[in-house]
Amino acid sequence: MTKIYGKSTLPSRHVTEGPERAPHRSYYYAMGLSKKQIAQPFVGVVTTWNEAAPCNITLARQAQVVKKGVAAAGGTPREFTSITVTDGIAMGHQGMKSSLVSREVIADSVELTVRGHCYDALVGLAGCDKSLPGLMMAMVRLNVPSVFIYGGSIMPGKFRGNDVDVVNLFEAVGQYAAGKVDEAYLEELEQVACPSGGSCGGQFTANTMASVSEALGLALLGSAQAPAPYESRDAYGFASGEAVMQLLKNKIRPRDIVTLKSLENAAMVVAATGGSTNAALHLPAIAHEAGIDFDLHAVGRIFHNTPYFADLRPGGRYRQKDLYEVGGVAVVMKELLDAGLLHGDSMTVSGKTLGENLAGIKFPTGQDVVLPIKKPLSPTGGVVTLKGNLAPEGAIVKVAGLKQLQFKGTALCFDSEEEAFAAVEKRHYKDGDVIIIRYEGPRGGPGMREMLSTTAALYGQGAGEKVALITDGRFSGGTRGFCVGHVGPEAAVGGPIGLLKNGDIITIDAVKGTLDVELSDAELAKRKAAWKSRETDYASGTLWKYAQIVGPAEKGAVTHPGAKAEKKVYADI
Repeated sequence: MTKIYGKSTLPSRHVTEGPERAPHRSYYYAMGLSKKQIAQPFVGVVTTWNEAAPCNITLARQAQVVKKGVAAAGGTPREFTSITVTDGIAMGHQGMKSSLVSREVIADSVELTVRGHCYDALVGLAGCDKSLPGLMMAMVRLNVPSVFIYGGSIMPGKFRGNDVDVVNLFEAVGQYAAGKVDEAYLEELEQVACPSGGSCGGQFTANTMASVSEALGLALLGSAQAPAPYESRDAYGFASGEAVMQLLKNKIRPRDIVTLKSLENAAMVVAATGGSTNAALHLPAIAHEAGIDFDLHAVGRIFHNTPYFADLRPGGRYRQKDLYEVGGVAVVMKELLDAGLLHGDSMTVSGKTLGENLAGIKFPTGQDVVLPIKKPLSPTGGVVTLKGNLAPEGAIVKVAGLKQLQFKGTALCFDSEEEAFAAVEKRHYKDGDVIIIRYEGPRGGPGMREMLSTTAALYGQGAGEKVALITDGRFSGGTRGFCVGHVGPEAAVGGPIGLLKNGDIITIDAVKGTLDVELSDAELAKRKAAWKSRETDYASGTLWKYAQIVGPAEKGAVTHPGAKAEKKVYADI
């Protein structure tokens, strides 16, 4: 009987050490592992690979390089997969109810796989929107040494001499409904908008959260920006495999990296790049896994104090490939650091601080993708949080690219996205309307759908800034126009958004950070007394289960008590 050494404090000792683990070891021999490999630390290499969409299609190949890096550094990689729900496919129909829920399923499934097989460390590769925070949440929850790596963005499409992406296509649907383009135009565009594997190419949710992974310190500097088809990604994959073994050796864990300071760094990067409003859901959820209070309002304070100076889609002109070519998010972070905003003393997966990692970064000249922080597009962030009698728990709006930051108009109420989209398609609205889409929150949806189909249709019809849209649901990172989301409390729990009537006067002020309806407290109380809760069509299954346990958007729409209630972290079993 071979005695296994070197695992006295590692979780994998429970499946590899001692005579009583002979049956367990036989499984590893069955898969071709050697005695030496069984004696080494086990490193889970998880991807969200599938054939659902281009976002995830390159991940399986990239995982093989990560595994080589792990093996070269003395670890034994064990590959597994989790799910994804890809927003571009789920968008605009009932399938979008599955999207945010998938973040929790991803985190939970990774936790269960790692717990069940006693892995000692983790490298995670993700593509589409919710898979990035889902994997990062699992890393912080398990607290084993971990490295995150993004699968990379899609290449821009070429259409009649211009760069395009899938958001151009969603907006073209609105143009088609308005009679501005014909079906042949749509067919031509749809065949060229997405020319490669990789996630949507602007600073939409996937690329926003990829930038966050570097700012948090969970990913190696530079790993987030290279497009998915570039073989240069392999070097980052191999290095990520090596890095996780070094973290294991040095006993550096995710909760040493994900701190209040690093979360603030991540929020700064979102603001500076005009990133996705979804970051205000995902950052609190990641913080929750570490037991850190960092809610929508904390995120909003960082947004308010951070200049917006990277000119990226959808509010700006450039795509992720353009950012990569001028130096990536490292350039943005170096500007923030030199301005005295970024916390340079935050630890990262490189084993060095963020400031040390950025020491050699120089601001690139002869480009206008990233502007000097002293000459920003806006002195405050491209994303703003709001609060008022219509949103006591807060709301969020992306202002990047908006010309006007205040809007006052009359409510036009819909109780689902489908109803609103049908009205927009038929242009059953007028300039000055504030389109209300409610009962789409985390519980009420259930699932807190994104409204890209509706917002893109409005923009395609030329009404992007002539009307406003308010919802207790979410928006895609690709949304533009005056669109307020995450309104809380949501309609399903009797929040003020559920009490609105057509014609109510709504005021949005993204300068003051307010969202109000011109109704007295007495009138709101009267309407609340008459309000009745609504049942959804989801009375069983995963969506029903999610609706029973999900918390408010203000706190990240999380589904368990988090690290504050934890009695023992997995890494210490």
